[in-house]
Formats: sequence, C-alpha cells, structure tokens
Amino acid sequence: MPEPADLMQTPTAIDVLVIGAGQSGLAVGYYLRRVGLSFVLLDDQPQPGGAWQHGWDSLRLFSPADASSLPGWLMPRPPDNGFPARAAVIDYLTQYEARYALLVRRPVRVAGVRRLTAGFVVQTDAGTWQARAVVCATGSWSQPYIPPYPGRETFAGVQLHSARYQDATPFAGKRVLVVGGGNSGAQVLAEMSRVAKTTWVTEQEPRFLPDDVDGRVLFMQATQRYHAQVGAAPLPPPTLGDVVMVDSVREARRRGALGSVRPFARFTATGVVWQGGREEAVDAVIWCTGFRPALPFLAGLGVVLADGRVATAGTRATAAPGLWLVGYGSWTGFASATLIGVGRSARATVDEIKEFLAAPEA
Repeated sequence: MPEPADLMQTPTAIDVLVIGAGQSGLAVGYYLRRVGLSFVLLDDQPQPGGAWQHGWDSLRLFSPADASSLPGWLMPRPPDNGFPARAAVIDYLTQYEARYALLVRRPVRVAGVRRLTAGFVVQTDAGTWQARAVVCATGSWSQPYIPPYPGRETFAGVQLHSARYQDATPFAGKRVLVVGGGNSGAQVLAEMSRVAKTTWVTEQEPRFLPDDVDGRVLFMQATQRYHAQVGAAPLPPPTLGDVVMVDSVREARRRGALGSVRPFARFTATGVVWQGGREEAVDAVIWCTGFRPALPFLAGLGVVLADGRVATAGTRATAAPGLWLVGYGSWTGFASATLIGVGRSARATVDEIKEFLAAPEA
C-alpha cells in the first residue's frame, strides 16, 4: 500500500516513540533503555516534571518518598521525613530524566498519529517522526472533567477546576463550594476552609483512612486484593480513592471542617439550588472532579471511544497493533496512574513491544 505523500517528508525513523515525558513516559523510557531499542520521548511541556508542574502550591503526596518512586531509583526523602511536596516530585522527575540519560524532545506538541503499512507516522509542530511502535503516556491533566450540572453555563461566579487551582488566597472571605471527594477534594477543602466560607460537596460521604495509614499501606492492601482476584470470582476493583490524613486534612478535622453534603440540584446565576429547593448564593466553585485521557491526537486512528478511552488488553490497544497506552488509570494497569504503580505497567509494556518488534511482520 503506498504511503500518503504528505506524510513522507523525510520523517525521523525510530523503533519506539513515547508521547509524554511525565512519570509514565519516564518509566517506559527506563525500560526501553535496557532493551536496546531506539526511542525518543516527546513532551509538550517546556521543562521536566509532567503534570506535577501544574498542581496547586500546597499539594503533597500521600505516601512517603520511598513508596512514591519510579523504577530504578528511590525518591530522596524530604529533610523532615514527611510526605514529599509538589516541588520535590518535580525535582525528582527532573533528576530521574538526567540520571538515565533519557532522550526527551521538548516542547513538542503532537498533532496527529497515522497508520502506515508498518508502524506509524506522528506529526508534530517540530517535525515528523516515523516509529514502528508508539506509546501514549500523556496522562490526563490537560483534559479536566466537569460534570454536566444543569444551569452551569448561567452561573456568574468563578468556576475553577483543580487543574488550574493554585492557592486559596483569591477566595478569602468568599462563599465557595469544593465539589468532589477523594484526596484532591480533601486537600483543597482543607486549605480553602481556612480563609473562605466553604461547603464540601461529594457524591457520598468521604471515607477517611486511619491516621496511621498512608498511601503506602493503602497501595499494599489494594495490591494484595488485586492478586487475590486472580483465578477467583470477580470482586469489586481495588481502590486507592480513600482520603489519606495528611497534615493539612488532619488540621481541618481539628477545626471541624471535613463535613460534606450531597450534590445540589442545579445552578442559578448567583449560586445553586439544593435538593429540596433551598437556594444559596455562592461566589465560586472549585471542581475536584477528575480528568479524562488526553488523547485527541489519536482521533485519526479511530480508536478513541466515547468516554475518551481506548480499548486495551493490558496496555496494548486492541484495535491498533503497535500502539500502547501507559499510566491512564486502572484500565491500563492496576494503580498505573501513580508513581509507584506505573513501573509494573511500563515494564510489561516494553516486554510486549520487544516481542512485537521481533516478529517477522512487524
């Protein structure tokens, strides 16, 4: 089959192209470096650190450093032996990239991926690449999700997703709703409630872990449950979603600020209407409601489903041989969106890629 002429403008040819150089892309790069395949990581950010560059100022991990590490090198412990701050994670990812001499091109924005007879052509704003295999590791930070509440477009107040939230200072003295449970919602609520009249809106009552259970213990318990399911009757999937009692959340508990209410019915121009009809004026809404996969550049392959995901077997795209997806959540591997969890998915992915490229038809 002839290749489209517009795609063949002297593309740079390699074995594997990794799109994304945050924690997932770096983990894949670590294992690719060990198997002798040519590869490059493309990153749309101007500097290392992935999505961690865009977290709020006070964001902290909820696991200690040694339980928040990528393969090969433990994250250095903070001087206070506490949970690492956002800046420490960015520094670790920056050093990790240099430590393993991972070749990253940045900033490079991918415009599209197209199938060739063998492999893919990847078009970017910095040139064209031809690869025998492609790994998507873009995460989801650039695709924040806000649920479709009735009347949201009529609300005249501030709406801000956690992806763009930095600190609570601009909201001092305001009436603020923090929407969404989990660790992000709890940490933003804890900070916001110090300076604003804050209401925490969650689908159900948040589940708080005991004070002595951090993310490491939670990960170990979920891992044990995950392995126990192998060969057994289906069970609900293990979860890492319970709220870890980091210092700021414990402090909010002491102030009595961790109470939550169930979702409101709709927006008005000046606030919200709660279930039952009571209206309340609100100045701002902070959405801690998650993200969707950042995969718009795959549209030309016809593999992106209505929910933004791609059908996979493990991390391998079932409808596009030669395409893998790493780090997007449980559908691409247990705990694959975490620093400690993505290593397992990255290693399995590189093993599959090596076998795939060794096949005669690859």
